[in-house]
Amino acid sequence: MKKPRSVRKAPPRAAAVVAPIDAARTEKLHKVMADAGIGSRREMERWIDAGRVRVNGTVAKLGDRASDEDQITVDGAPLHHRAATVSRILLMNKADGIVCTRRDPEGRPTCFDGLPRLTGGRWVVVGRLDINSSGLLLLTNDGELAHRLMHPSTGLDREYAVRVAGVIDADVERALREGVLLDESIARFTDIARHGGTGYNQWYHVTVMEGRNREVRRLLESQGVSVSRLKRVRYGPVVLPASLRRGQWAEMSPADVGEIYRILGMATSGLAARSPKRRANSVLIPYPALNPVKA
Repeated sequence: MKKPRSVRKAPPRAAAVVAPIDAARTEKLHKVMADAGIGSRREMERWIDAGRVRVNGTVAKLGDRASDEDQITVDGAPLHHRAATVSRILLMNKADGIVCTRRDPEGRPTCFDGLPRLTGGRWVVVGRLDINSSGLLLLTNDGELAHRLMHPSTGLDREYAVRVAGVIDADVERALREGVLLDESIARFTDIARHGGTGYNQWYHVTVMEGRNREVRRLLESQGVSVSRLKRVRYGPVVLPASLRRGQWAEMSPADVGEIYRILGMATSGLAARSPKRRANSVLIPYPALNPVKA
């Protein structure tokens, strides 16, 4: 009789390993959408909150993350991730009576009227001005750049020329520098200087570090100072060119755009580095490099 051969047992199969989601390869959904050039981060958050955005067929919510491989739709239309393009910045000398919305229900003229068409993405307003304010308005096709320029922690100041009724006395000026309670938080001018005027109409230049709604007007009105005109003349390192007439826009030079990215600590893909010597047509003033904004 033959001896039965021993049966060797097959080794147990290794359990399937499911790779964890690589958080390093994903980003906040509103940032992914802004990077695609369709709007600012704040605007994308509003779209997500309104239920207009889906990721892989599921309605997105604030705080969701996504990657370039995810299928993102807005109002049913697919989001096309923007290929690397040279970022652009427009400067506008906004006139009174112009609104900073894409479409106005009352049919008033908007700052987007007459802007150059983009083949991908769209123009995003940096730091809106109300209908009764004029002066420097920036627009860009880079949603991430717009976010950096507007984020309070970036540390960009804004300078305004304001016409008021009468001379601001020392006590009021001191209060405006030390801070006034607005919307349960302190607002102040980091600088205030008289710039001439005659009789009843006096001009001042004031500087703020944030772009809260009607902050300059509300600060002055809180001290009983009546404002008759308000014009933004500088946004961080960008000054309003004297040659730019009211209602007109001009495109910032690639060298100046590159310098903006350098100041903000952002990558400058495809952009020229600005020469240390100030160019004759530059719209920038010397400005310190700033800390990058955390996502």
